Amino acid sequence: MSGQTAAAVELREATVAFRLTGGRTYTAVEQASLEVADGEFVAIVGPTGCGKSTLLNVAAGLLRPAAGQAAIFGAALDGLNHDAGYLFQADALFPWKTAIDNVAIGLEISGTPRTEALTRAQGWLETVGLGSFTQRYPHMLSGGQRKRVGLAQVLIRDPKILLMDEPFGPLDAQTRQIMGNLLLELWSKHRKAVLFVTHDLEEAIALADRVVIMSAGPSSRIIGDWRVTLPRPRDIFEIRLTHDFHALHREIWGVLREQVMKAYGQGGQAA
Repeated sequence: MSGQTAAAVELREATVAFRLTGGRTYTAVEQASLEVADGEFVAIVGPTGCGKSTLLNVAAGLLRPAAGQAAIFGAALDGLNHDAGYLFQADALFPWKTAIDNVAIGLEISGTPRTEALTRAQGWLETVGLGSFTQRYPHMLSGGQRKRVGLAQVLIRDPKILLMDEPFGPLDAQTRQIMGNLLLELWSKHRKAVLFVTHDLEEAIALADRVVIMSAGPSSRIIGDWRVTLPRPRDIFEIRLTHDFHALHREIWGVLREQVMKAYGQGGQAA
């Protein structure tokens, strides 16, 4: 990639296979190639079981491809991706720790003095709108508030890349939109590279610079890559009402629908 800046995340014809009982092999993803530029927001959409989360785990260094390669900022990924922060669908908060302690722990375990870690955690909780909730435990917070703590927990480490696996999936529609706007606000300030997995095509278009579509599995492939030219900054509540949004949605859904129906006919597989 001489003469140009290396991609934050690059998958080069990555194939991921799992060994099943009886010596059989299941190929989840086949020859997937994808680049996410530094500061770019890319969403991956596809039917259940198509391997969206599998690709995210390859980018995180949690899975090694059976063939092909993953590279981070031009360097082959061998082991965990220490440049990435990972936000899961399920909460990753310690139930016995307060919000501020949950956010600070990522710094503490890397050697940051506790006083400094708590000060920075307070700042991030204020950034995500929870400055007055620092002493609350996870069970005292709503689903949206727990997601805000989780987001602060990831961002406090200042990762260069955000890997997000259906992070707002469990939330109600209104809270998802609020969290989406918060994510866009933070992204516009810090311009991390983002790889965002979702089942929701509307969410993908509203958030991303590009929307990547995967085929139904097994042996899922990347079959489409659309650039989202909707203007920024965006308000998720408003952008979904525009003509350009609906036109792009119809275009992508025309391809995605066939894959969703194919997966439905197969009974779905685990992503």
